[in-house]
Amino acid sequence: MPCLSGEGNVPPALVRVSVEQRVVQMSVNSVVESVTARIIERSKVSRRRYLALMERNRSKGVSRPRLACGNLAHAIAAASSDKAGLMRPTSNNIGIITTYNDMLSAHQPYGRYPDQIKLFAREVGATAQVAGGAPAMCDGVTQGQEGMELSLFSRDTIAMSTAVGLSHGMFEGVALLGICDKIVPGLLIGALRFGHLPTMLIPAGPMTSGLPNKEKQRIRQLYVQGKVGQDELMEAENASYHSAGTCTFYGTANTNQMMVEIMGLMMPDASFINPNTPLRQAMTRASIHRLAEISLNGEDVRPLGQCVDEKAIVNAAVGLLATGGSTNHAIHLPAIARAAGIRIDWEDLSRLSSAVPQITRVYPSGSEDVNAFNRVGGMPTVIAELCDAGLLHQDIMTISRGGFSDYARRAIVEEGQLEYVDAKPSLDRDILRDVAQPFREDGGMKLMTGNLGRGIYKTSAIQDEHLTIEAPARVFSTQQAVVDAYQNGELERDVVVVVRFQGPEANGMPELHRLMPSLGVLQDRGFKVALVTDGRMSGASGKVPAAIHLGPEAQTGGPIARIQDGDLIRVCARTGRLEALVDAAEWGARPVTPPPPPGLGTGRELFAIMRGVPDSAEAGGSAMLAMMERVIDTIGDDIH
Repeated sequence: MPCLSGEGNVPPALVRVSVEQRVVQMSVNSVVESVTARIIERSKVSRRRYLALMERNRSKGVSRPRLACGNLAHAIAAASSDKAGLMRPTSNNIGIITTYNDMLSAHQPYGRYPDQIKLFAREVGATAQVAGGAPAMCDGVTQGQEGMELSLFSRDTIAMSTAVGLSHGMFEGVALLGICDKIVPGLLIGALRFGHLPTMLIPAGPMTSGLPNKEKQRIRQLYVQGKVGQDELMEAENASYHSAGTCTFYGTANTNQMMVEIMGLMMPDASFINPNTPLRQAMTRASIHRLAEISLNGEDVRPLGQCVDEKAIVNAAVGLLATGGSTNHAIHLPAIARAAGIRIDWEDLSRLSSAVPQITRVYPSGSEDVNAFNRVGGMPTVIAELCDAGLLHQDIMTISRGGFSDYARRAIVEEGQLEYVDAKPSLDRDILRDVAQPFREDGGMKLMTGNLGRGIYKTSAIQDEHLTIEAPARVFSTQQAVVDAYQNGELERDVVVVVRFQGPEANGMPELHRLMPSLGVLQDRGFKVALVTDGRMSGASGKVPAAIHLGPEAQTGGPIARIQDGDLIRVCARTGRLEALVDAAEWGARPVTPPPPPGLGTGRELFAIMRGVPDSAEAGGSAMLAMMERVIDTIGDDIH
């Protein structure tokens, strides 16, 4: 028998929606509307089963009112003054999933957050407990190292860690503390399997601006040419990455914040406030107060599984395209969507890209960083512009009381309290423009197809003269081999560098950002240069043409495994064609190159299970989600 009385206090079904949760939708762009309809139709069965499972979690799953006395006593033994509140079945207890560590600059501020959150929760009669921690690796530290092969796998590890924390059933709401590359997608994937719980992401913000990113890139290229030494390089890197907070370029970490905000899963204008400022603290305090309101025993219940629907996923994709965000999200967004029973593919992204203009230029697409972007208008201005153009679904459930319209408002501090004012037009059109006069007419993300398979190409940072590259291939199986070839002068020519056996099943799909300084030097010398790979590319990468995430990957016998040195390769972002210009009969008769042995050391052998279940990058590159779906398909609609 449950220890707490009050089973009747379990909130009603997930379909509960307050009158303030929706706004009237203005007319939506026809392409956005058609892609959304396409996703809804494709997701009909999986989304129905997801919602049924979340309703099962709500009505039959583990929760505080259902815990036996011994269970509850274990959970509150160290709660001291919060014990009385935790024993009330009608109270709201916020579960904190933290990815704090003080090695990762973006996550160092989170060390103080749990104590702050507990105080803020008590102010509104709620409680909070750290439900669990999840790992947070830094791709900046592991770039070009063996540890980078664990990076994509860490996303699934974070998701599973989140699930472990929430499995205790002690919580009516969830606060997710995370920012960087695989961390936010992992947190969302894990939390979405507890989608009956209202959930909010609490960011910590970017570090203040240091050495301009363009200057940092210049020094890196001088270093690979031998024109500056290691001391000069180290000085530049330290001047760029210099304090607590996220890196200031518009890579995957900052794209994460944009996407979560445009999905309505954090407080409006929360993304890009610097750490350790009055505004950041006021935002965190207001976030916890609001989370208590929307939690299961609150006055305005808003479950995560209802907030993340097909329209919210499309909004995330539109934001990604309009801001020139990280290509990593061509993998992460499908994975997040799958966790909510929603199926989105690269054709959806490519179709949206044709209709969504790029209205921001933040490094690597431009010269300025996210702090400058935030100063000239930031997310409120972007959202206001996209809404006015009918490019966003405004009739989605958000965590904000006033619905999606709240996200077109600027956060300020007045007498220590968080207040909002309407967004203003951009203060600098070199960084942020309106939809009528964008930087590009399209969103800068292209689906590439041809006899080499399917891949993704980010055009937003590529100069027009480099959009079509036709050159002989030079084939490699490791990043180091590319670096060695460059240093030996073997790449001083027009060349398409092919790096294969870098997909999820091969070695965990590491980023290949280490190659960019060398390839950038070759491009600057006037050579036609492109990269073709079944691996990933960092969100920090820019000016070198790259067809990435190629599938089927070489490990599974994909066509990239047929390429030989000297094959003429055409990479054309204008037409979306990615082709080996080889006679069709010869191409079909070629054997595939066998894969190299798996890498051992640096813990890579522990993650062999995550390489053992084929799952394409286009589907999210997750063995965990592939196996999850197999189990759900076996059960079908018989969810109870």
